[in-house]
Amino acid sequence: MAQKEEVAEAAAPASQNGEDLENLDDPEKLKELIELPPFEIVTGERLPVNFFKFQFRNVEYSSGRNKTFLCYVVEAQGKGGQVQASRGYLEDEHAAAHAEEAFFNTILPTFDPALRYNVTWYVSSSPCAACADRIIRTLGKTKNLRLLILVGRLFMWEEPEVQAALRKLKEAGCRLRIMKPQDFEYVWQNFVEQEEGESKAFQPWEDIQENFLYYEEKLADILK
Repeated sequence: MAQKEEVAEAAAPASQNGEDLENLDDPEKLKELIELPPFEIVTGERLPVNFFKFQFRNVEYSSGRNKTFLCYVVEAQGKGGQVQASRGYLEDEHAAAHAEEAFFNTILPTFDPALRYNVTWYVSSSPCAACADRIIRTLGKTKNLRLLILVGRLFMWEEPEVQAALRKLKEAGCRLRIMKPQDFEYVWQNFVEQEEGESKAFQPWEDIQENFLYYEEKLADILK
C-alpha cells in the first residue's frame, strides 16, 4: 500500500541560493549572491519526460521529490458562451512561493473580470496548509473562478494541520480529487515533451492503480 513519507526541507542556508556566505571573501560576489532571488519559478507548455516520470509518480515513498509541478488548463467563458482555453505548467523548488501561489501571482492577474473561469490543476502532490489557505482566500475574492485540483499524491496527509486545510478547501468550494491512471495519461499527452514526430504512448507504472485507490480512500476519509 502507498504511504506518504515526505520530509520537510531543512531551513535555508545563509545564502538565498544555497551557498555559505560566511566563506565568501569577495564583497562583490557576496553582494551578487544576496541580490539574487531565492529561486526561479519555471513556466512553460510542456515539461521534460524525466520530470514527469519522477515527480508525478504516485509512489509509496516520495523521498527526494522536493518540487511541486502544476499543470493547468484555463477555460474562460463569456456571456456569448464562447470558450477560450489556455494551458501550461509551473514548477517550484519549495524554497519560497510554491507553484500554487505562483499560479495566482502570474496567471490569475491576466484574468478578465467580465469572464467566468473554470481552472483545472494537475499537481504532483496536494497543497500544503499555507497554499490551501491561499487558495481559499483567492476563491473567496475571485467569484468568477471555479477550481478543480487533481493530485498525484497526498502531501503529509497524516498531519492534523494538513487534514484540516484539505477540509477547508472543500468547504470553500474547491473540488479536490486524486489523479486516476487516465489523468496521468492526459498529463502525459498534453503537458509532457514528446520526441520529434509522433508521440509515444503512456506507459503506466506497475502500482499506479493500487496507489490511486489507496490515496483516494485516504482523501475520502479526510474529507468526510
